[in-house]
Amino acid sequence: MNRWLLLLAALLVACSPKKDTLPNLPPVKPTHNRIIVYQLMVRLFGNKLSVNKRFGTMAENGCGKMNDINDAALKGIKELGATHVWYTGIIEHASCTPYPEYGIEADDPDVVKGVAGSPYSIRDYYDVHPDLAINVPNRIKEFEELVQRTHNNGLKVIIDFVPNHVARRYRSDAKPRTVRDLGEDDNPNLAFSPSNNFYYLPNQRFVPPKPPYQLAEMDGKFDEYPARATANDVFSPQPFAHDWYEAVKLNYGADLQGTGKTYFNPVPDTWLKMRDILLYWVDKGVDGFRCDVAWMVPVEFWNWVIPQVKARKPGMIFIAEIYQPELYPDFLNKASFDYLYDKVQLYDTLRLLMEGKAEAEAIAAVQQTTGYAGPHLLHFMENHDEQRIASPYFAGNPWKGLPAMVVSATIDNGAVLIYFGQEVGEPAEGDPGFQTFEKKGVTTKMDYWGVPEHQKWMNGGAFDGGGLSADQQDLRSTYARLLNLARNSHALLHGSFADLSAFNAERKNISKRIVTYMRASANEKLMVVAGFNAYPERITIEIPEKLMEQLHLKSDEPYLLKDLLSNTEATYQNALTITLQPYGYHIFRFQ
Repeated sequence: MNRWLLLLAALLVACSPKKDTLPNLPPVKPTHNRIIVYQLMVRLFGNKLSVNKRFGTMAENGCGKMNDINDAALKGIKELGATHVWYTGIIEHASCTPYPEYGIEADDPDVVKGVAGSPYSIRDYYDVHPDLAINVPNRIKEFEELVQRTHNNGLKVIIDFVPNHVARRYRSDAKPRTVRDLGEDDNPNLAFSPSNNFYYLPNQRFVPPKPPYQLAEMDGKFDEYPARATANDVFSPQPFAHDWYEAVKLNYGADLQGTGKTYFNPVPDTWLKMRDILLYWVDKGVDGFRCDVAWMVPVEFWNWVIPQVKARKPGMIFIAEIYQPELYPDFLNKASFDYLYDKVQLYDTLRLLMEGKAEAEAIAAVQQTTGYAGPHLLHFMENHDEQRIASPYFAGNPWKGLPAMVVSATIDNGAVLIYFGQEVGEPAEGDPGFQTFEKKGVTTKMDYWGVPEHQKWMNGGAFDGGGLSADQQDLRSTYARLLNLARNSHALLHGSFADLSAFNAERKNISKRIVTYMRASANEKLMVVAGFNAYPERITIEIPEKLMEQLHLKSDEPYLLKDLLSNTEATYQNALTITLQPYGYHIFRFQ
């Protein structure tokens, strides 16, 4: 774990509430129904092959299709507790796979990461990726059928919107006739112009970097003149291999390489084009967008475009990928986002706890810092960018992630995300190619690949878990109980948070690696316990007298506690005393 995360943990502990200060339980007014998002990579989800050759082609390693996501799959996702399915990789992106019979050329391998390519290097905003279709010319219709199938199973559809950058060889052949392509009307002799869609480096030729791996097709001869700025704000004709060199930065009217001034009036051409792209997919039936690197696009654009999209289809949701908590107020209040990634606070802190590098008080500090935004945070322990919990590069065992997942799902009434395969302990083993170079322990985004543990649940397309072990079936059932509880519990939907960790650690009732807190509403009182120790521990949890009064509980009265995850029972009378198993977790309801 890097120094930044260690510093974060220290700061969170330093900022935690004082031991003699008891939190109040102010009423929390719900602002929306809680959403549970099931993210899946379409290319991988339905792939039944398990060859898994390094840098394998689609013919060798296989590729999942939209039609693989059948009613049985969607029913299983719904039973898990999901309300939304985030289909990752739908929009056509750069790839080394050609379809010459349909006039679709492969992209130059010098500017494609992996063989399959990054789903965030968009090649045509108005098209579905041909890899995902059974009948390539019919791919838009197959997507519309997937949307309808998802809706028929009581789920809503989220897709990625990638607003910051496009593939080096962006060219839309599926756009409406009246639409002008990105860059089509640019003046490439100008480094910056508010009317240009791209940033240019006049009189300089783009030089593709040489990554640590070399494929036979990579000859370094990709030609781009003049060079354009690289996606991660690199204004150099020769980006490094760790840069987002496969994509070019879009210009939203900010002179990033010159004066720093912004030119938002009149509305820049890029704004208009991106609004029309969003509306195109709204009209295809999608219910929300996960907005890639949203912070790299001016907040003024979001403030302008999101209300227009919601006017077209009320109830649309926008999720911002964002890693700067100081920007949260602007992205909630000015930009009108519904949800923001909760990565650098809750996820990172939970990971430090799992790795023995933080203490339980850090969780209360996170909640104290982000409590105002709680209903608008998206909590997760896995996604397409993060290492799998079961990976040897993280916890090495999926059950070790359950205490953290319990905290993620119960700490407030924000959204919860799980990534396909997480619920059966997928460890992201093997060497797929580019992903191994980028970050180990992550299910690949850039390569054709089979996902073995997920394939056991898929069971050849039956999606009945026929290949799962008893332990995996138990794991998936535990996720289902937790996520359905998060959706339906009155206390988790409408209740307030009160930390118990500091109070009990001070009294030596529990170790400093046990997180415990109350979530209480007028109708329900829950005590959450999550342990991050590798050994069993006899613990006692007391609720401070002042908090007992606020909860309308009597100190001398016994209360039956029911564990909503295991259906076991315990008793609270002045305190709760139990043996907490290694990496144990409980959600006790006061009966």
